[in-house]
Amino acid sequence: MGIMSKIIGSDSNAPDEYVELDIDDFETARGDANMSVQIATIGGQQDVIEIKDAVYDGDLVIADITRHTTSDSTMEHIVDSLRQVADEVDGDIVQKGDDQLIIAPTGVAISREKLN
Repeated sequence: MGIMSKIIGSDSNAPDEYVELDIDDFETARGDANMSVQIATIGGQQDVIEIKDAVYDGDLVIADITRHTTSDSTMEHIVDSLRQVADEVDGDIVQKGDDQLIIAPTGVAISREKLN
């Protein structure tokens, strides 16, 4: 084994070089979080209540809206209702494509630009 292999290791893409992490080992790290990211599916108006509660509690919600078209009057009403919640908590709301709404709580702004 050459000196460079000792310094930087051998084949860094070898399968035995990777270690699978057990998420249970990291549970305590999430215990003190001030905010959680919640995932929701909006099937109808009744689903909005849980989303509102989560945002009022300070959580960020990513909601799947694939069951509705964006021009659907029910969807327009749902978006207006969630926009009002975002305004009330001084948060933010954005629609990502035709399939997701992201609703952020107080103190969280959602960038409208991609990183890459």
